[in-house]
Amino acid sequence: MNVIAQWLAGSLLLLLLLSGRCLAQQPSLERYPRNWDVGFWVAGATGEENTNSFAEAQTFSAALFVGKTISAEMGSGWRRGRLEYAFDVIPVFVQWRPARLYGGGFEPIILRWNSSLHRGPVSPYIELAGGALRTNSNLPSGNTSDFNFTARGGGGIEIFAAHGRSFDLGYRWAHISNANLGPRNPEFNGIQVSVGYHWSP
Repeated sequence: MNVIAQWLAGSLLLLLLLSGRCLAQQPSLERYPRNWDVGFWVAGATGEENTNSFAEAQTFSAALFVGKTISAEMGSGWRRGRLEYAFDVIPVFVQWRPARLYGGGFEPIILRWNSSLHRGPVSPYIELAGGALRTNSNLPSGNTSDFNFTARGGGGIEIFAAHGRSFDLGYRWAHISNANLGPRNPEFNGIQVSVGYHWSP
């Protein structure tokens, strides 16, 4: 079992444990109004850089998340929800395959749509994010750049507990490229799975 498979299995086990605990407690849901949303997440990704194999490159990252609800509830039916603006500070970024390197970054633009649909304490969301990443050597390795731009999009589920706390499991498409800042611009494109914890300050 490779590292990504272990990460995915561990993430799913953690989600099951957390969701079971939340469901057992039957908390009063305090989804909204949740004006401020503070949290952190960790994520593992697997993808391709120079080949068409999604097993070519693996990364791990950890981030601090700060968000604010910027709209009242709007829409109708399955489209009903609230828009949240957020940003991430990413102090930990590690790639261990195909080359080992380290770095950090930030995502100044995150737009998250928090759905009003829910089943018990579980509610879905979708999000788009963009930012930048700096590493201690070129990413991908070779005649590229140690400064890259990032983009990701996807969704997930949020599991609410009492007092504005929640856990989330996200599934994202992730992209990293240098926008031709380097002589070559191969791209990382892959799938990222994240686990996060949030609270209302």
